[in-house]
Amino acid sequence: MIHVKQLLRFPNKLNPAQGMFIAIAIISVWAISLIFLMCIDISNVNFLMLSPIILWQTFLYTGLFITAHDAMHGIVFPQNPKINHFMGSLCLFLYGLLPYQKLLKKHWLHHHNPASEIDPDFHDGKHKNFLAWYFYFMMRYWNWLQIITLMVIYNIIVYTLHIPRNNLTYFWVIPSLLSSLQLFYFGTFLPHTEPIDGYNEPHRAQTINRPIWWSFITCYHFGYHEEHHQYPHAAWWQLPDIYKQYK
Repeated sequence: MIHVKQLLRFPNKLNPAQGMFIAIAIISVWAISLIFLMCIDISNVNFLMLSPIILWQTFLYTGLFITAHDAMHGIVFPQNPKINHFMGSLCLFLYGLLPYQKLLKKHWLHHHNPASEIDPDFHDGKHKNFLAWYFYFMMRYWNWLQIITLMVIYNIIVYTLHIPRNNLTYFWVIPSLLSSLQLFYFGTFLPHTEPIDGYNEPHRAQTINRPIWWSFITCYHFGYHEEHHQYPHAAWWQLPDIYKQYK
């Protein structure tokens, strides 16, 4: 168990400008990558050859959500909460028109009541397998208005900017959907599925320890989930160090 007093000293290692720098970097790389991919001709390219690019764009979409998640914990720009939450709102808007304030409330409800009936991210006792839990989870965060709005934006882009449908589908639609699966699997399903010997209280989360490079690729170190719950104000890039220092 991590000692609370030790954890309270950990944030001193965070450079005040680091969170904003990393947030801007992720948003910029995502935007530049997306714009470039919208402009290339893929009419004669095999789908399998596009798979690495789709996975790359999925990784960047996941980075948008992780940045918004850090903003919910006040990490992106702790010196100014308004700017911090604006960055979170921007990331969720770019990710998929998700409402930041709604997710902010639900996320802290999750932290205060992990893996319980009150936890908005947890299953209802019936939908425990991966796919059932995923769809149950998504229904709590998506609504038809968001889906219809995205469909309208999709068609506006096609008919006004003349972006090929394949480009939009392969590099915008599919990566965002794959990212939701990635975030759910590594950020909710794996760490919050009840172990055979029962949950460790009070966080009811478990760490999925991996090599540092693989931990980053899979979900921005979110596999260190027990550490995240024990110390929710640590940035995503600090989680491996917390694990190593206090395990």
